[in-house]
Formats: sequence, C-alpha cells, structure tokens
Amino acid sequence: MKRLALAATAVAVALALPACASGVGGLARITVIDRTANRELPVYWKDGRAYVAGQPGNEYAVRIRNVAGEDLLAVVSVDGVNAISGETANASQSGYVLGSYSSMDVSGWRKNMQRTAAFYFTTLPDSYAARTGRPDDVGVIGVALFKRKPPEPVAVEPWRPMPFAKGESSSGAPAPAAPSSQANEMRDSAAKRAQAESPLGTGHGRQERNPAHWVEFERATPYPVETIAIYYDSTRNLVAQGVIRAAPRPRDPNPFPGFVPDPVSQYRSWHRPPGA
Repeated sequence: MKRLALAATAVAVALALPACASGVGGLARITVIDRTANRELPVYWKDGRAYVAGQPGNEYAVRIRNVAGEDLLAVVSVDGVNAISGETANASQSGYVLGSYSSMDVSGWRKNMQRTAAFYFTTLPDSYAARTGRPDDVGVIGVALFKRKPPEPVAVEPWRPMPFAKGESSSGAPAPAAPSSQANEMRDSAAKRAQAESPLGTGHGRQERNPAHWVEFERATPYPVETIAIYYDSTRNLVAQGVIRAAPRPRDPNPFPGFVPDPVSQYRSWHRPPGA
C-alpha cells in the first residue's frame, strides 16, 4: 500500500561518512547529538541494550545516517510517541524518507510542515509524553526502518529482427537507464531548557523553522526491516543501574596536613585504666 512520508531538504553525505561510521544500527547509523554541548553522546552497552547519558536542560537531536545504499523510510519515536504525528508510536505511522547515503537530524516534535518544537532532556513529569498522559515509555528513542518497494517490471514488446538491405547489419538496442534514487535529509533545529535528575524524559521545547515536504513512499514490507532502540537517562541514574562504571575517587594524601592532634581515646568514657 502506498503511503505519504515526509522528506526534508536532501543532502547527500556519502563523502562525509567514514568507512566505519559510529552509531547504533545496520542499515542506518543512529546517534544522539547534544546540541547544547555540540557533541555526539557516547553509547554505553549493557545486556544488549544501547544507552546514552543526557544532561538535564540540554537540547538534542536524533541523527540518522543511511548507509544502506538505497532509499529508507525512518519512523521515529521518542518516549513512545511518534515524532511527526504525536500519536502513541506504531511502526506503521508516518516517518522521514532518506535517500541513499544521506543523513538527517530529527531535532523536535513536528508542529507543521515548516516548524518543529525542539527535543530537550528534562524530568519525567515535564516530558511531553507524561504531560499528554503517556509516561510508561519515557526514556527510549526508537527508529523503525523500511525499504522502498521496487517498481513493477514493465512489459516490453520482444525485439524482432527486420530485413536489412544488402551491406547493412543489425544491432541490439541499448538497455534503458535505471532511474536514479532520491536523496533526502533533515536540517538541524534548536531547543529549550530542562531541570534535574530522576529519570530523564524529553520535553516539548521552543519552536523553530524546520521545513519538510510530503513524498510518496511504498514500503516493501508491512513490517520494519530493522528496529533500533537507544535508551537514555542521567549519568547518575545510569551509574546506579550499572550501565556506566563510577569513576574511582583518587586519593591525594598530604604529607604536611597540620599540627599533631590528640589521639582518640580507646575508652568510651574516661576512667582509670586497670593497674594504673
């Protein structure tokens, strides 16, 4: 079945992608970009799950890099909510189309075809999901990937040789050129403030210009060919969960800490020691 999907202004980034790109995923590499700190968040692994540590108050984006060599549809969910429609997320919903070897940043909740409301790390009660009555899946980013259905083969009348005049010869016709694939990409956005610990969610931040347009995309299968999940929380919470190893406190003994104090008595209350 044919569905409409969103495409952002496309930029091919084949030259920008290293041979072994960072991120999570196979057909596409997914990374989380802290836009406030202007850095890619490192990924920590535990029990087969990928985690990133967010800084409360910082804006962020989900960066998707298509390394499949063909068009992909990426259905993006944040905290169990579709980033385009705001519906409780399902892989059958609207997504973003990325051309072969293109890249895009999904940096906010889509408000219309021109604007998004930025993602930012915040407390669970302040998250968009919790504020719309859906707190159960706060703390996870999901990307469901679909391939484009190949076009139906076109019936061509078989070639038949024609009689030639003396001295002429026949030759086959050249094969038709294959249609080139589209390249699509999303541009960056900006974001808002947040608060503290316990656990983190994603807020509905400031709005900014982030244009997109509708394109037709027919999925090759009714189910995703790959589903990628990245879990997130504060550094403190991930340390408590054993995802991040706590850094040991270095000892720094002082050779001259001060004057000599009196020793602490070994007796709870003073009394004359036996035999004294």
